[in-house]
Amino acid sequence: MKYKCIILDHDDTVVDSTATIHYPSFIEYLKVYRPNLVSGYTLCDFIRKNFNPGIVSLLRDEVGLNDEEMKVEEQFWLDFVKGIIPDVYPGFAELLKEFRASGGIIAVCSHSISKYIIRDYEKNNLPLPDKIYGWELPHEKRKPHPFAVCDLMDEYGFSKEDLLMVDDLKAGFDMARTAGIDFACAGWAYDVPEIQDFMRKNSNYYLKNVSELKALLEI
Repeated sequence: MKYKCIILDHDDTVVDSTATIHYPSFIEYLKVYRPNLVSGYTLCDFIRKNFNPGIVSLLRDEVGLNDEEMKVEEQFWLDFVKGIIPDVYPGFAELLKEFRASGGIIAVCSHSISKYIIRDYEKNNLPLPDKIYGWELPHEKRKPHPFAVCDLMDEYGFSKEDLLMVDDLKAGFDMARTAGIDFACAGWAYDVPEIQDFMRKNSNYYLKNVSELKALLEI
């Protein structure tokens, strides 16, 4: 087995959720609180902004939310997430079960809430992660901060070579680079040329399907 631990993003890496949950939630929020901006964001626009500069900067700097409005938007998003369970990408259940059976540690580092990550894993019959680092962490410990990597190394005694970060967005890439671990781009969720170009040029691995990730892990 090439890596002892995989650190997985959640949305658009393990589950297909931006198009079905997060983008629709964003648009519904705008309809209520910023109706003049609704027509300004396609799904591709939303994905690009999530890639760079990230969701917080999008909401604060472009949409113009203040601290109180950010709390309202977060609760709006959480209420939206409650009612929809995203589909897992084909092949992930088999991959994670075989990785766990081979002794691998499964971690999730995501900007989603941990209880909904657990729900998605349970509803899609995936083995539950050994560790989850979700949105509820203090801001200074969330991706792209390398807190999750450092915590895993401390708890399990891993070296940097033991860990692989798998993510579709720049926050995961930045975290991996800061921590000095390998990074694999989950390139199966969408086709946005500028994101593909960046990830192909800068990732250790650019993967177009879950089968390629399984082959990389050598399980």
